[in-house]
Amino acid sequence: MPKSKRARIVHTSVVQKKPSKEKSASLYTAVQAAADIYQHIFVFSVENMRNTYLKDVRQAFSTDGRLFFGKTKVMAKALGTTPETEHAVGLCKLTKFLGGSVGLLLTSREPEAVLDYFKNYVEVDFARSGASATRTFTVPAGVVYSRGGEVAVEDDVPLPHSLEVTVRKWGMSTRLDKGKVMLEHEHTVVEEGKEMNSHQTALLKLFGVAMAEFKVQPLAYWSAGTQAVTVVEQADTGAEAMEEG
Repeated sequence: MPKSKRARIVHTSVVQKKPSKEKSASLYTAVQAAADIYQHIFVFSVENMRNTYLKDVRQAFSTDGRLFFGKTKVMAKALGTTPETEHAVGLCKLTKFLGGSVGLLLTSREPEAVLDYFKNYVEVDFARSGASATRTFTVPAGVVYSRGGEVAVEDDVPLPHSLEVTVRKWGMSTRLDKGKVMLEHEHTVVEEGKEMNSHQTALLKLFGVAMAEFKVQPLAYWSAGTQAVTVVEQADTGAEAMEEG
């Protein structure tokens, strides 16, 4: 059948997505504009990415900086990848760090203050499928409690009977006994260092066990005053900066 020529109704509630090229051009322009304003440009990596926590970081630097977390190739091109194309002297040395799950922070805050902020910023959250367990978590046999044995029985409550089918579907050998969820044998939900699947992470969340840490790790930064790139080295005592020649 031929396509109808009648006018189609377009609801105003439907948000039209920006074309990819338009987004890239907008990011490119915004990065260069910010580079002209702020004194320092940091490349940072993100561990256990969570948009909510990244928004908190963005807010923390809202008065004296801009944070970008977009296409790394576009951000690198905006800064310049060679001495001939770099937006400012020395910036091409920074772009080699733009790979993987990384972003840019442009700020006038002193580097020591920025490094100190990120050193102390950690948010704990529930792990997602594919992550590695940071410790072994086992639910003891008997009555299943809402925290899975993480707290003393007198400080806990039995798991609601309505969840018995759910936890059994997620791999636990449970049954109902007089309205209580019973576990036939102790159940190791996850083992330290092993990758977790969706059922395991769902059980961890159900029992309130958080195994993911959202961290922002500065990798290197460029300073307008010196036109030099400083590499941030991680040590047991915290972040250390070392100027690159």
